[in-house]
Amino acid sequence: MTRATKRAGKTRATKAPARASKRARGETPVKEETTRRRRGGARDADEDDETDATEAPASGRSSEDAVDYFGDVDGWASDDEDAPQYPLDAVVKVFATHTEPNWSLPWQRKRQSSSTSTGFVIEGNMVLTNAHSVEHHTQVKLKKRGSDKKYVAKVLTIGVECDLALLTVEEKEFFEGVAPVKFGVLPRLQDSVTVVGYPVGGIAISVTSGVVSRIEVTSYSHGATELLGVQIDAAINSGNSGGPAFGREGQCVGVAFQSLKDSDTEGIGYIIPTPVVDHFISDFKRTGVYNGFPALQCEFQRLENPSLRKSLGMKPAHNGVLLRRLSPLAPAAKVLKRGDVLMKFDGVDVASDGTVVFRTGERINFSYLVSRKYVGDSAAVTVLRDGKMMNFDISLTPHDRLVPVHIEGKPPSYYICAGIVFTVVCVPYLRSEYGKDYDYDAPLRLLTKMMHGHKEKPDDQVVVVSQVLNSDINIGYEDIVNVVVCGVNGKSVRNLRELVKIVEGCKHEYLKIELDQSIQIVLETKAAKKSTKEILHTHCIPNASSVDLR
Repeated sequence: MTRATKRAGKTRATKAPARASKRARGETPVKEETTRRRRGGARDADEDDETDATEAPASGRSSEDAVDYFGDVDGWASDDEDAPQYPLDAVVKVFATHTEPNWSLPWQRKRQSSSTSTGFVIEGNMVLTNAHSVEHHTQVKLKKRGSDKKYVAKVLTIGVECDLALLTVEEKEFFEGVAPVKFGVLPRLQDSVTVVGYPVGGIAISVTSGVVSRIEVTSYSHGATELLGVQIDAAINSGNSGGPAFGREGQCVGVAFQSLKDSDTEGIGYIIPTPVVDHFISDFKRTGVYNGFPALQCEFQRLENPSLRKSLGMKPAHNGVLLRRLSPLAPAAKVLKRGDVLMKFDGVDVASDGTVVFRTGERINFSYLVSRKYVGDSAAVTVLRDGKMMNFDISLTPHDRLVPVHIEGKPPSYYICAGIVFTVVCVPYLRSEYGKDYDYDAPLRLLTKMMHGHKEKPDDQVVVVSQVLNSDINIGYEDIVNVVVCGVNGKSVRNLRELVKIVEGCKHEYLKIELDQSIQIVLETKAAKKSTKEILHTHCIPNASSVDLR
């Protein structure tokens, strides 16, 4: 996810945790488009003359009347007199107030900020918008087109991976006279699209047009996930996030959410297509909560080299990809093994380059097949193992990362002993410590854990010494910053709670903290514990640990 932050009334966008790997593949990072302003020196987002932002449409649809999003769409009208009428009254402006945790000083929160973006009314008295538009929200308000009244909104659910969120308003008059947006099928290449929203440059609703230029599995910058995405050549500027993209028939074919910002490119935007939107809404309607998109939690290698294929017992007619790594906690690990060749997923042939047939003349990464299913579903896979074809059923679960992309609804965890600050590594923490280019500037050891680390146990975390608050007790350790904790007094540390338990219960004369790269911190146990209270007072820290560890 690409995050470029400009403060004090300028665009604040979000950067992808997967950006390091994308750059390694020669790809260009993308940027979320939500206009965000800080309070104080900048104008308040609630002012009518402020920069606007756009949020996205959604669909509430039962299984009985589900739309075939992948059906052929023929005979688009091109004459002006046949141009569709877009439901502009359903497009609303979203005002959000945010209070983000201070990841580097986890006992604090950052200064309150505000943003504007776009959303639109869908069936079921709900409003669809982007997840990044309401992230860390403390208040959300909506304003309809042509109205001067703002309505307080309630956030029903947030889908981090797909960058979507559902809102509602308790005052029923908000939905009176508003026809909900209807969803259409997945567009085809060169189909016309019209993006509606509230971008920078004015206060009125904005309409821009373009065509579909690419459809493929795309990196979602906010959620660091790869899902089906549609690239368009219509401008998606700051504030367009969450706005509906309408097709030639006047139905919504996607939700604006990010754009490509690069010196070599211009006017490239991305929309979340209706299949992803429908998956998000259906998941919420089925269970009342958002469960996420499933993942195999495996890493694969293409099988295009003849020698490699022969060594695996593959015949000329065989296709598939090589399973090279898998998470020990993934359900697939119970039946699949390293060295297996994945040949079919749910009966669909997987090519040696990792793609599957999508639509006529189109191929797409096979991970698309996984993302179409729901958490808890099972999938049939065919693998080649030791020259023999084998069939298995595997259960699908969401990706449980060793280094989380987001910490939803919870403040960061921390623990302080003798001025040594321990915390848990997550992507927002890395961004806070190393800036927007954290995927270049952060220590390689932390980046490796972020990109390729797998949990061995469900509660595994990457615990680091974040910093050392200077005191007489910790002289000589003040330069230890963001080094991974391996153990305490000979006991391994798998998570922060385990570290707290070991330190608080230590009866030894010395407290010996073993860090990565064979670095050691040794303190007299009694003196270390006694000094903590004074250090906390000096630095105005209310408690030695976060609420979840007390």
